[in-house]
Amino acid sequence: MSRTCRMSFELLATDGKARRGRLTFPRGVVETPAFMPVGTYGTVKGMLPRDIEATGAQMILGNTFHLWLRPGTEVIKGHGDLHDFMQWQGPILTDSGGFQVFSLGAMRKIKEEGVTFASPVDGAKVFMGPEESMQVQRDLGSDIVMIFDECTPYPADEDVARISMELSLRWAKRSKVAHGENTAALFGIVQGGMHENLRMRSLEGLDEIGFDGLAIGGLSVGEPKHEMIKVLDYLPGRMPADKPRYLMGVGKPEDLVEGVRRGVDMFDCVMPTRNARNGHLFIDTGVLKIRNAFHRHDNSPLDPSCDCYTCKNFSRAYLHHLDKCGEMLGSMLNTIHNLRHYQLLMAGLREAIQQGTLAAFVDAFYAKRGLPTPPLG
Repeated sequence: MSRTCRMSFELLATDGKARRGRLTFPRGVVETPAFMPVGTYGTVKGMLPRDIEATGAQMILGNTFHLWLRPGTEVIKGHGDLHDFMQWQGPILTDSGGFQVFSLGAMRKIKEEGVTFASPVDGAKVFMGPEESMQVQRDLGSDIVMIFDECTPYPADEDVARISMELSLRWAKRSKVAHGENTAALFGIVQGGMHENLRMRSLEGLDEIGFDGLAIGGLSVGEPKHEMIKVLDYLPGRMPADKPRYLMGVGKPEDLVEGVRRGVDMFDCVMPTRNARNGHLFIDTGVLKIRNAFHRHDNSPLDPSCDCYTCKNFSRAYLHHLDKCGEMLGSMLNTIHNLRHYQLLMAGLREAIQQGTLAAFVDAFYAKRGLPTPPLG
């Protein structure tokens, strides 16, 4: 079976373990390291597509599980695909639904064939396996398709993590077969919990099957940060150098920096958008809580070093007022800023890697926050 992947990856520069690269798709270019805003239901909450683009985001994430349940692929296919439905013309990565099924807890039953669960929309009994996930992602017109896997819970002892990882490998094979001649990129997902030997067995198994890129799954699921860093200390560097590396569901600005330092190319997380709606705004010195009373009379911009629409036009006092009144514009302006902050961080990391000055960039990043630079493992 001949298949040519419509995604290409070019490694442009390195600085230590960190990588500066470029993903190219028919729909556009994504400079890496890259952060993808999350558009769970076919929308990045509170953001018009043009506003997402204005933040500097080049690729977004859509959620297979939620879009499959509502509105359903028939509605989306009636417009063409997810790009046409939501009017985002850049590349889209879709997760497989595995993490959302994992999140259902007692509402789901896992078997070799796949997962049966009660729909969180209407309670109906629903089944999803690798074949169903691949078909939904094909219908969505995804540019990067993620395999269907089981997200290993935390904590998980070695036996539990091994059984979960081996099931995910079998599902990875079925995902590859079901993906067939689809020219969208297909990414494998490394599982194995916090156990290095299992992570390496997972990576070897995925390499044997053959994927267009690889992701690190099963992190940011409740483990202490030092456990996550421990995995990142050894895993990215052992992943194929000629393929993109994606850290799923992570995280805070500090987590992005630490991931990039260790060789990760791609990130996604709801944190900048969710925190924006809760009035937690990211600035160079850390987090600003806009609902605190002392912002009521503060006429200064949110972040003088930021060039986003919010910072160029509105005061902290106005954003505080919108938050206190529960006005939807407050969430929208906050989201514009947080997403721009993340994109400026990624652009700074890319430039530093290109120039060979990453260590100085990282030192300055932490110094602004009054923190020491963490050691590299």
